[in-house]
Amino acid sequence: MTEDEILSEFRNVEALLEGHFLLSSGRHSAHYLQCARLLMNPERAGRIALAIAQKIPRDIRNDIQAVVSPAMGGVIIGHEMGRALGVDAMFVERPDGVFGLRRGFSLAKGTKVLMVEDVVTTGLSSREAIKAIEDAGGAVIAAAAVVDRSAGSAELGVPFFPLIELNFPTYAPDQLPPELAAIEAVKPGSRKEI
Repeated sequence: MTEDEILSEFRNVEALLEGHFLLSSGRHSAHYLQCARLLMNPERAGRIALAIAQKIPRDIRNDIQAVVSPAMGGVIIGHEMGRALGVDAMFVERPDGVFGLRRGFSLAKGTKVLMVEDVVTTGLSSREAIKAIEDAGGAVIAAAAVVDRSAGSAELGVPFFPLIELNFPTYAPDQLPPELAAIEAVKPGSRKEI
């Protein structure tokens, strides 16, 4: 899929929002990508996962033994990546503020894992998910995402393969441009605490 085709998919399902948004990272933006809307159609979610899988070099792709994604945002794309790669998919969640495997999920020591996110902005949630996977015995050999909002600056500590890189500016709360500061911020994501 080309960048234009991917953005067209976002626009067609009204998943590319404009306004004033408070991101999970604590930063602010005039744009928000609602991946849940993009992935709500199983056929489209499957196409997106296959497109991401094609971006991962064959030698890495062939070594992946499991896919793990962070809940909530990464659950759908993680499941579809498992299907695309022919491996089990599970997720980490943080009911007490720290990511961990629950629901009977486990990883044998050394299991080679692909960590998959919906959107990466600063990489903080991705790094937290990777740590949880490693604490559970997995070996994260790569990460992937539908969207990299970091303009390539997020450092995850493993090879990172986003489907698309977007450079929508984000702002610290004390550095908002006047036009953004004039609009009340909304938090459309799944993570309410900052």
